[in-house]
Amino acid sequence: MSRAVPVNTPLLSGNELKYVEQCIDTGWLSGDGPFVSRFEKEFCNYIGRQYGIAVCNGSAALDIAVQALGIGAGDEVIMPAFTIISPAFSIIRAGAVPVLVDSNAETWNMNAEQIEARITSKTKALLVVHLYGLPVDMDPVMAIAKKYSLYIIEDAAEAIGQKYKNKKCGSFGHISTFSFYSNKHITTGEGGMLLCDDEKLAAKCRKLRNLSFEPDQRRFVHYELGWNYRMSNLQAAVGVAQLEQIDGFLTKKRSIGKYYQGKLSFLKQFGYQLPLLATGYAENIYWIFGIIAPTENEMQSLVSHLSNQQISTRPFFWCMHEQPVLKKMGLFSNERYPVAEKLARRGFYLPSGLGISKEDMDLVIKNISDFVSLNG
Repeated sequence: MSRAVPVNTPLLSGNELKYVEQCIDTGWLSGDGPFVSRFEKEFCNYIGRQYGIAVCNGSAALDIAVQALGIGAGDEVIMPAFTIISPAFSIIRAGAVPVLVDSNAETWNMNAEQIEARITSKTKALLVVHLYGLPVDMDPVMAIAKKYSLYIIEDAAEAIGQKYKNKKCGSFGHISTFSFYSNKHITTGEGGMLLCDDEKLAAKCRKLRNLSFEPDQRRFVHYELGWNYRMSNLQAAVGVAQLEQIDGFLTKKRSIGKYYQGKLSFLKQFGYQLPLLATGYAENIYWIFGIIAPTENEMQSLVSHLSNQQISTRPFFWCMHEQPVLKKMGLFSNERYPVAEKLARRGFYLPSGLGISKEDMDLVIKNISDFVSLNG
């Protein structure tokens, strides 16, 4: 039996332990500790924004972003049909309605050319999600938002360090959100961040993450609803250490992706689709290394073969219009998004975390080659 290859292994190779020990030595464990403000400032500087609000996870960041922009009942927010469900949840919890657009077949991101046709008098925001290593084509998104006076919420959870035309992802939206889950380019285990350039918007986000405590009022007297979405000092300490290593992490991610690209290029002759190396506006950062199989059955067979060899994979996201929980709410009735449906049914990704070794990648490649040789 082959050795196990997990789908993701984080890399904790810097000052993580040193900084966590500082938290323990000083007793600063909670969200009030000095590493939180340090992480916010240093992450802002890295992305190129003015204000950072650290939170407990990326979904919390989305909740706060939607609420802070005043999106609510009767509003519509345009978002991709193909993404993780978190953005839809945040929109729905605010009382608003998610409106979907299909994906681009090459980049796997939302198709910016389809956005304008989905705008109505109720549209209040565009929620863009950079997926799997390449960014959304932001120039047309920005032009549409300006034309119709719409907010942009930019979910850059999978694009930490990625650039669109030499400007970092997460610097485009009126408000941008990030995740530091263990499979992201930098991790705090769980954790997230909101970034913006508007002082009042930042203050609103800070209040919402902390039970809507009023900064200049009597403590424990509240005038609006909020959440306890704070990031702990322990998480932030890990985040600071991870951010110190970000350039090396990104170099390694691209190295992993290019190695798989070279060794798996033979799959194209069997009808498989590999990630784009680059577009006219970005070089792939390979948050993960995804593959689109020629059929759903072949995808399932290959994934099963790899699993039998103790090689973990993950399926691509499932489409919003086919999510049972959202269909039960009466959303997206009779809607179809064919590119998103193909990605969801045929797509999966390989072990490609920062901690993966060349020997593990070679094992993955060998098993894929063996499967295709037998079934191609």
